[in-house]
Amino acid sequence: MHLGTPLKFRNPRRNRSPPSGTRLLYLKMTRRDGWDLNRTCLWVPPRRSAAWLVLLCLSLCLPAGGRAVAAAAAPRSPQDLFRDLFTAVQAAGIFPDSKTFADAVPRASPPTILHRFHAQRPGTPQALRRFVDQNFITAAVAAHPSAEPAVSGGLPIGAHIDRLWGQLTRHTPTVPPFSSALPLPRPYVVPGGRFRELYYWDSYFTMLGLAQSGRQDLVRDMIGDFASLVDRYGHIPNGTRSYYLGRSQPPFFFEMVALLDPQDPAAAWARYLPQLRREYAFWMAGAAALRAPGAHRRVVRLPDGALLNRYWDDVDEPRDESWREDVELARSSGRESAQLYRDIRAAAESGWDFSSRWLGDPESPGSIATTQILPVDLNSLLVGLEQAIRAGCARSGDRRCAARFAHRATARHQAIDRYLWDEARGYYTDYRWPQGRATGVLSAATLYPLFESLAGAEQAMRVARAVRASLLAPGGLSTTAMTTGQQWDAPNGWAPLQWIAVRGLRGAGEAGLAASIACRWVVNVSAVYARSGRLVEKYDVISSGGGGGGEYPLQDGFGWTNGVTRQLMALYPAFASVATVEQCP
Repeated sequence: MHLGTPLKFRNPRRNRSPPSGTRLLYLKMTRRDGWDLNRTCLWVPPRRSAAWLVLLCLSLCLPAGGRAVAAAAAPRSPQDLFRDLFTAVQAAGIFPDSKTFADAVPRASPPTILHRFHAQRPGTPQALRRFVDQNFITAAVAAHPSAEPAVSGGLPIGAHIDRLWGQLTRHTPTVPPFSSALPLPRPYVVPGGRFRELYYWDSYFTMLGLAQSGRQDLVRDMIGDFASLVDRYGHIPNGTRSYYLGRSQPPFFFEMVALLDPQDPAAAWARYLPQLRREYAFWMAGAAALRAPGAHRRVVRLPDGALLNRYWDDVDEPRDESWREDVELARSSGRESAQLYRDIRAAAESGWDFSSRWLGDPESPGSIATTQILPVDLNSLLVGLEQAIRAGCARSGDRRCAARFAHRATARHQAIDRYLWDEARGYYTDYRWPQGRATGVLSAATLYPLFESLAGAEQAMRVARAVRASLLAPGGLSTTAMTTGQQWDAPNGWAPLQWIAVRGLRGAGEAGLAASIACRWVVNVSAVYARSGRLVEKYDVISSGGGGGGEYPLQDGFGWTNGVTRQLMALYPAFASVATVEQCP
């Protein structure tokens, strides 16, 4: 906020001059990207001190609840806190999963532990492990009493999902000192397995199932938690760990808020308008001053002046939770490490870590170039966010804001049609902006414009045709048509993408394909459940069964699988009794 040039006072009923001795104060609250949030003009009584003005300004910056909304100072990540100790532990590989040490809870302050480390200098992996055990509590020791979801015990799959919500619920209003965990005021549901914290985009799909299970209380609690993250940090991080604060994930918060009032989502958006606008400011930081062509953080201005977004991370170091893997890839790739690390982290912001979508050479992970790509899923969601803010502003009576965001949504929609629709191929794809060309990769992300109701009838029909020909598999929707060993490629299918497809296709008049995807997914998940008593993170949709690939073993639990499966079984109740894919539509 700063003091601007005084404006001429205009009373809506009559013009008049200010009372003698008063001053006109023009307040302009400006986001970090230079876009005005609002302007306020008020008369300042005579003989008021500078301190009085400061208090006035502070009071104007408080929301209705009286809590300041300035971003909190980001807590430091384990990599930053423990420096050479962190590097030594991760490089030695004393834990099979790099996330284990990133999540460890220190038994003393970082300076104390570092002093001990420098004094003792443990020289072998065994000595280093003993040092860590003496100075940290690791996940195996600190496990939640119900950290591992129970097997079914013979329950029907729907009843088992309903029971799992309690197993996966956590409440951490406080966290241990110097831990990487971020506190949250209300209960929340974690995905399960190694994912012991709240994750951003996962949670929307989890909430779908919570609502079907009658757990609207947890839906409200989790939305409150996400709002608190926006209030504290200015955005929703990838997950609730300090090492995730440099990035976000696909912006589904507006979709979550809509679940509070499905019949009147504008009313819910109006209630959460400050957080929706602040999240939008995070994604658009730098847009106002950006010249064409150019890029700044998550925003890219194309040669014709159009604005689209990319995934990004504000940090260009190895990920704390996958430090060893990132360092090894940097060494083998021969690339400049900082840019490689940022591209890796940007892919993590996408949620698709990792996929041929981000690779110049599908067979070479070192060719990752996420920051050069304008993704169709992200930009479709941002149109949805712009439209949600427009509706929230309109409901709040702010016509100027509503008009502004309607214009932004229209402009982005036009840019998506211009740059991300591939007329020759007949589907939406990503765009490699430095080269000025489409990537041509067909992935399940092609369905996001249908999910956000952006596709015309002809476009939707052609997308459905491409999906049916190349991505529809016996066990559901394949992530891409490429088999690369990356987990966000064939043969894997993921719960969130099944829901994106089903809702999008149903809304676009392609109900037959939507039902086919839903049925095949439910049959696949049910078959794995019947054999193992578990629901897992991802599935092989070609051969059917649990999925593979990635940087860690297959996880079970599992939040978004539970949520989407429960939602699809509610939408298509007959599919719960379908035994084989051959019986699917």
